[in-house]
Amino acid sequence: MGKLKMFEISLSNPQGVYFAGQSLQGHVTVELNQAMKMRGVRLKFHGRAYVHWTETHSSGSGKNRHTETRHYSATETYFNFDSLLFGPGNDTTDLQAGRHTFPFVFQLPTNLPSSYESHIGNIRYYLKGTIDKPWKFDHTTKKVFTIIGVLDLNQEPTATVPQQGQNQKYLCCLCCRTGPISAHFQIDRRGYVPGDSIILNAEISNNSNRTMSASRVRLIMVARYHATTKSKRVTTEVARVQHGEIAPFGSDTWSSDRMVIPPLPPSYLAGCKIIDIVYKLQFEVDPTGPSFDLEIPLEIIIGTIPLRSAVPPQFMSQYPPPSTMPLPPAGFDAPFYTKGIATNEPTAPPMPASTLPYLPPPSYAECVFGKVSTKGDDDNEYTMGDKDFAPVYTYYDWSKSSV
Repeated sequence: MGKLKMFEISLSNPQGVYFAGQSLQGHVTVELNQAMKMRGVRLKFHGRAYVHWTETHSSGSGKNRHTETRHYSATETYFNFDSLLFGPGNDTTDLQAGRHTFPFVFQLPTNLPSSYESHIGNIRYYLKGTIDKPWKFDHTTKKVFTIIGVLDLNQEPTATVPQQGQNQKYLCCLCCRTGPISAHFQIDRRGYVPGDSIILNAEISNNSNRTMSASRVRLIMVARYHATTKSKRVTTEVARVQHGEIAPFGSDTWSSDRMVIPPLPPSYLAGCKIIDIVYKLQFEVDPTGPSFDLEIPLEIIIGTIPLRSAVPPQFMSQYPPPSTMPLPPAGFDAPFYTKGIATNEPTAPPMPASTLPYLPPPSYAECVFGKVSTKGDDDNEYTMGDKDFAPVYTYYDWSKSSV
């Protein structure tokens, strides 16, 4: 058995969710079976965005033809701070056997972009602890946490505006043309938060002699990654709702169908210059046989604070008006209430001030894309702590809003 029994970073907020400008508090625990000689116990606070991808390029011809792999990358650092929690740092000391706890506090900068993870780029925030040992390999441990950037839909001028589009196309088979197929697609507004249901309405007319195999609505995330010399665009389907076949010269109607928005990062990733994302809702009609789909794309905004007009009335009725609310608990940035009664046990961390200051805190749910490896270039197989991580995002489950 080695000397080190436990090396762990714990946050005072067990959900590991924070907003820019808040305090990051917690402690580092070191448990030793025997005394250990070290320079000290260090803790690094790090936040940065990183993109990297490769492309294969060919040049020349014949015997002179060759292929090379080019790397494209960029980094943006938001904070990088080291703290010595124990020890002299430049000399050695002994940490005795037993369990030792070292508290820490770190003030997060303002205007941080939301956490984001993908195979091409990420915006990642983490703590890394190091037991600095002279003439030996250091012990390291890692804790990744989520930052949620606030996007208040009530501050977005177009968030309440209904969106609609229409399109038509003729289908060709050899020298014959048939059709057209046409569609009209509309939604009640542009701005939504995760947990919202998008109400889908559409009308399809198939004036062709071919069967339409399906019509569907897809929620698509469009991510753009910006390296120092080149940019890359990646589209990912997030959710889908589908109808069945439409017979030749037939029609179909979408009447208030619903698509629930899963946990996702907010639009734009404000504060990050090398990654940005937008969302589009695309209506598609898929003809049988060799032909391209009819498409109607509508761009939407996904925020973190819902539109005042979109919050279900029965949900807000659980909370008294501001003039009758008791004072918030000491030390909280915003009030937490359960059926109008202040509580010292909020279900989520406080959100910064918004246009809905008395909106109860949302739930937080793991990103729909799941976990990714958090191994960095300076990690190895002996690094303890978080090896896989998925950011969590605000999620408003209006189905639980009954009085």
